Amino acid sequence: MSEYPEVAVVILNWNGKKHLETYLPSVLDTVYPDWKLYVIDNNSTDDSIAFLKANYAARLELICLKENFGYAGGYNEGLKQIPARFYVLLNSDVAVKSDWLDRPVALMKQHDDIAAVQPKILSWIEPAFFEYAGAAGGYIDRWGYPFCAGRVFQEVERDLGQYDYEKEVFWVSGACMFVRADVFWKVGALDADYFAHMEEIDLCWRMHNAGYKAVQTHLSVVYHLGGGSLSYGNPRKTYLNFRNSLITLQKNLPGWQMWLSVFMRMILDFPAAMKFLLSGSKADFMAVLNAHQAFYRDFGKNHRKRKLIPRKKKKSSFKTIYPGSVVVAYFGLQRKRFPGFVSFNKRKETAA
Repeated sequence: MSEYPEVAVVILNWNGKKHLETYLPSVLDTVYPDWKLYVIDNNSTDDSIAFLKANYAARLELICLKENFGYAGGYNEGLKQIPARFYVLLNSDVAVKSDWLDRPVALMKQHDDIAAVQPKILSWIEPAFFEYAGAAGGYIDRWGYPFCAGRVFQEVERDLGQYDYEKEVFWVSGACMFVRADVFWKVGALDADYFAHMEEIDLCWRMHNAGYKAVQTHLSVVYHLGGGSLSYGNPRKTYLNFRNSLITLQKNLPGWQMWLSVFMRMILDFPAAMKFLLSGSKADFMAVLNAHQAFYRDFGKNHRKRKLIPRKKKKSSFKTIYPGSVVVAYFGLQRKRFPGFVSFNKRKETAA
């Protein structure tokens, strides 16, 4: 086995020339013996492709798709053409440190049951703070609401080293996701029907169901701009998040837990929708209603998908699922930060 396994760093681009100009140079400064950079272009209509060919033709491989398949579908289509032991799915608006590949790759090399790893994700705009999409690793509550160490709903913490330890997490951010290639395909890749948002949580959940772990490490650091495809607060983003969250519960939870969780989400989503309406965001209110309608419409299709998910006979304990409601804890009990969730206040070190 090679001391430095082959790594494919893969950026999905759609009309992102400005991001490529800003962030690509740091990626190309990566120090790792065996890695290759790929850019999958999701049928851009700007001059991204011309820019890459004129400036970086010798330093990366460009894969051009004939249509915009979205985040999930775009990666699936492009990754089919990329041979590597480990993939790194990297947003085009992410800057990296030169040694960012080392520790995540070492973790997956040393531990066959680790299928995905996330670095510490800090804000490009305010580097002293975590970035919304991933922060110091992702978790989920029993009703399917995601949150992070370092970010709960809109509350983003300053990075004071409070999460500087390696730990098992429930999901890793699609902004910068290290993933074992064989496991990625074994569990069915990203669900292209998601188009964008929540697909990484669904993927990690399927990996858990198949007996694998996801881990976050502070020994790799990246800086994410965020909101590069759909800005925070965009009604389209609201629609995708609410719809895809319900689909993720339906696909991955076992039997009665799935029915109970979907039912509870329908109840909990109602005050969320009303909050949008009362705050003057009718478009977001309608996005929640449309998300539920789409979930009902495609229920049969997604129920068939759950039957295809590989599952180990022994039930996983899923210690990284918060047993309560993050909505109740945050809005009702005013626990605004991750340490407020008692179940997660103890460090869970990896056996590194």
